[in-house]
Amino acid sequence: MIELANVSKVVTSGSENLTILHSVTLTIPRGQFVSVIGPSGSGKSTMLGLIAGLDNPTTGDIFLDGQNITKMSEDQLAEFRGAKLGFIFQSFHLIPSLTAYENILVPMEIMGVSNATKRAQSLLDEVGLHERGHHYPSQLSGGEQQRVAIARAFANEPPILLADEPTGNLDTNNGSHIFDLLLKLNHERKTTLVLVTHDQILADKADRKISLRGGHVAEDVLKELAVPQPQGNN
Repeated sequence: MIELANVSKVVTSGSENLTILHSVTLTIPRGQFVSVIGPSGSGKSTMLGLIAGLDNPTTGDIFLDGQNITKMSEDQLAEFRGAKLGFIFQSFHLIPSLTAYENILVPMEIMGVSNATKRAQSLLDEVGLHERGHHYPSQLSGGEQQRVAIARAFANEPPILLADEPTGNLDTNNGSHIFDLLLKLNHERKTTLVLVTHDQILADKADRKISLRGGHVAEDVLKELAVPQPQGNN
C-alpha cells in the first residue's frame, strides 16, 4: 500500500517559494494500477519522486507497505528502495558499459540474490529479449532498451513499481508494446503500479486515474465505478 498524508513540496525559485504539491492526501491499495495525468508542471513527476524517496516532502508523511519513508536515514531508504521499489524512467537509465543481461544481473548481485544469473536470463526471456542479452544498450532499439529497464525494475520482485513516462521516448507501436508488458507484469505479479503519463488513452486503461492540476488532486476516478471519488477514499 502507498499512502500520502498531507504531502506538500515547496521549492525556491529565485527569491520566491514555489509550491509544486499542495497537501496531497491519498491511498493506493496493494496491487492497484494507478495512472497519474495532468499538464506539464502539475506535479506528476514530483509526486512520483517523493513516493520513490528520491526527494523529501516539505510537509507530510509518505508510507510504503506501512513504513514511513520520510523518517528513514539515507542508508535505510536505499536499502528499502532496493527491496521494495522498482523504477522505470522515460530515458531508460541503462549502464552503457554493461550488456542487457548485465544491466539486469548487477542489481541482483548487489542485493545478494542467490539465483541471480538464472533469474536475469528468465527476466530477459519474459520481456522477449532471449537473443539480445549479450548486446549493449547502444546496440538496442529504444523499445528494446525500455524492455531491459522493465526487466531490471522487476529484478528484485518489488511489490511497488513506479513508471515515469515509460513510453515517452518511443514511437506509438513500441510504446503500446511496452505498456502491454507493464500491464501483463502488473496482473501476473500483483504489483502495485503507479504510471505517470501524458497519454490519455493509456491512462484510461488503469484501474484508477488521478488527475493533478496546479499541484492539487483535481480528480480521482476508479474505473469500476466510473465516477469521481472523494480524495482519500479508496
